[in-house]
Amino acid sequence: MSTEYAVLAGGCFWCTEAVYKQIDGVLSVESGYTGGHTENPTYREVCSGETGHAEAIRIGFDASKIAYSDLLDIFFAIHDPTQLNRQGNDIGTQYRSAIFPQNASQRQAAEDALQRAQADYSDPLVTAIEPASIWYAAEGYHQDYWQGEGQQNGYCLAVIPPKLQKLKKQFGSRLTKA
Repeated sequence: MSTEYAVLAGGCFWCTEAVYKQIDGVLSVESGYTGGHTENPTYREVCSGETGHAEAIRIGFDASKIAYSDLLDIFFAIHDPTQLNRQGNDIGTQYRSAIFPQNASQRQAAEDALQRAQADYSDPLVTAIEPASIWYAAEGYHQDYWQGEGQQNGYCLAVIPPKLQKLKKQFGSRLTKA
């Protein structure tokens, strides 16, 4: 088994990380920053919108258990890909909807997934397919946030459970059997 990686930005990384940790075949999920121009950005710098980075997650997955295209279908279902530079109350380019393919086959899969997903939305999708760029892991307190402090955070309590319910309803067969 070799680990492949998917890098996705769909708003708050706490909220997308919580979803992908539930998926069978996902080996790791790391919150971080990508797609910007500042070296070693901090959370505060990324939140300013000045670094060009997106809050993103890097998913390590076993392609023999889950396909990259399946990860993308989940991505389009659990965030709103029609909102430009925002997800709900999170506003700014750091919350943009973007896919960062790691190779040519992922790029093609991303283009195909965009076309599939558009059929589910009446508004045009604004999800960008951006070049892979340097990955910066977010500070330690952001990792596994939902499993710790997040379950006491009002924002997370309002946003994450509906995403998890949608995941279970639409992709229940893809969930870990923990």
